[in-house]
Amino acid sequence: MLSVKGFAAQNETNPLSPYSFERKEPGEHDVLIDILYCGVCHSDIHQVRNEWGGSIYPMVPGHEIVGKISKIGSNVTGFKVGDLAGVGCFVDSCRTCENCKNDLEQYCEKGMVGTYNGRYADGTPTYGGYSGQIAVDEKYTLHISEKLPLEKVAPLLCAGITTYSPLREWKVGKGHKVGILGLGGLGHMAVKLAASMGAEVTMLSTSPSKREDATRLGAHKFALTSDVEGMKEYMNYFDFIIDTVSAPHDINFYLQLLHTDGTLILLGVPPESPKLEIFNLIMKRRRVAGSLIGGIKETQEMLDYCAEHNITSDVEVIPIQDINTAYERMLKGDVRYRFVIDMASL
Repeated sequence: MLSVKGFAAQNETNPLSPYSFERKEPGEHDVLIDILYCGVCHSDIHQVRNEWGGSIYPMVPGHEIVGKISKIGSNVTGFKVGDLAGVGCFVDSCRTCENCKNDLEQYCEKGMVGTYNGRYADGTPTYGGYSGQIAVDEKYTLHISEKLPLEKVAPLLCAGITTYSPLREWKVGKGHKVGILGLGGLGHMAVKLAASMGAEVTMLSTSPSKREDATRLGAHKFALTSDVEGMKEYMNYFDFIIDTVSAPHDINFYLQLLHTDGTLILLGVPPESPKLEIFNLIMKRRRVAGSLIGGIKETQEMLDYCAEHNITSDVEVIPIQDINTAYERMLKGDVRYRFVIDMASL
């Protein structure tokens, strides 16, 4: 077994603290990654605090992992020692169901194995990237380009693929009018990616202070949703709205902004499910859809796309010792737009 240092939550109320634990040695199909950076996702907070239920403690969070391979198994063919590599939100799946066979492992019918707060087939708990090393099957490991700063690449493993996947699924591109609701970790990536694909991008925000940043990130327009008169020009306007907001909000208002056959794509998870006014769908043949990260093939495609188009996340790099402060700042919206842990601080 490998002795690894990290930070863990021991229960749902106490702060994260230093934690030493053991990982399995890399098997014949595994790579061992020395973790250099790990992004901090809002879902880390949800799971650490057991807000979604079923949390496993001790919990070492982190599923936006980039690092360098220090060891490979005897049957590994796609990686070599010294390669840069990444790990996203899951480290295994059943591999045999229809979704897995169609490169949709995130929708594995038996349940994907989360990078942390999950269990391998033998019942062993998974531990994430707030740690020094991780061993992963090469089939669930991503190639990372040397073209981009690694600390800015890390959040692409979750925030990047979560927004890239629906843009590709609905074939968003030139001629489409896309609204982005929420300018946070997900929203800022959605703006960058949709704009890079040629869509007309409008930032939908309740905060006028977001206008300058939205423009800098690539938005062509800014709509202040609290401006009743100003919003009239956006009624029946958008082909797609990507909703990244996890706070309570009225999706019926945003449905009215969609043109005929428009689609509202839900990525955020509010604490309570919203009430849906059915006439908002029927009268314009509108749709409400959801999307969850991406499979390994699509995640690699996203990483390659971002390397080609020089797209990264806007980050604030922190030492691991500041993780609890970072969580509190995230809850206040005080980050632009993703915290990333420099694991050298461990």
